[in-house]
Formats: sequence, C-alpha cells, structure tokens
Amino acid sequence: QVQLLESGGGLVQAGGSLRLSCAASGRTFSNYHMGWFRQAPGKEREFVAAISRFGGSSYSADSVEGRFTASRDNAKNTAYLQMNSLKPEDTAVYYCAAKYYSGRYNSPTGYNDWGQGTQVTVSS
Repeated sequence: QVQLLESGGGLVQAGGSLRLSCAASGRTFSNYHMGWFRQAPGKEREFVAAISRFGGSSYSADSVEGRFTASRDNAKNTAYLQMNSLKPEDTAVYYCAAKYYSGRYNSPTGYNDWGQGTQVTVSS
C-alpha cells in the first residue's frame, strides 16, 4: 500500500495558478503510475491528469488540456499537478492516486491508493 498526502490547495482568483503536491510513502514510488482526479459538490469524481512511472508519458483531460500538467520527482517520492489559467469551474477537491498497472489512466477504478484530497477554490 502507498500512503499519499496532497498539499498546495487553496483559494485563488480566476486566471491564477496553483501547484499541488502529492507526497508518497510506504512503497517504491517509481513502481506506480500517478493520477490526479477531482470531485466538485454534487458531481462524480473525474479524471484530471496522469503520469507514468518514470514520467515518460503524461495524459490530461480535455477540460484541462494546455492548462494543467502532471509531473513527478521520483527522488523526492512526490507527484505534482501544475494548474495554470484557473477557472471557477476548476473548483473541486483534488485527489492524487497511485496505480500499479499500466493503461486506463482516466478511470478511477484502476487506482489502488488514494490521498485524502485538497480543496481548490477558484473565485471569479
């Protein structure tokens, strides 16, 4: 099991930026693909971005393409989500998640371990 702890959320004005961090412990971090999901009140959890074990491949949802970027530093056991040009509709609780097997990065069902989430609020 991988323990995950997100940080970096907060309140930001539309057009601003935030960088979320996800610190991992418990297992070899580089064995896991990392995903980012978000959940707004009354909505289902949705895929945001993902990055492969060694950072060679990354994926983004259409809604955040060109604005959000997933990255990782395996030496620091940490994954990141850089969020630029934030919009009010990006307001949600953001979760990082770890996945051992490749493929279907946009589906939450393949992720074994989840962080507790961090709130991101974008004001208009």
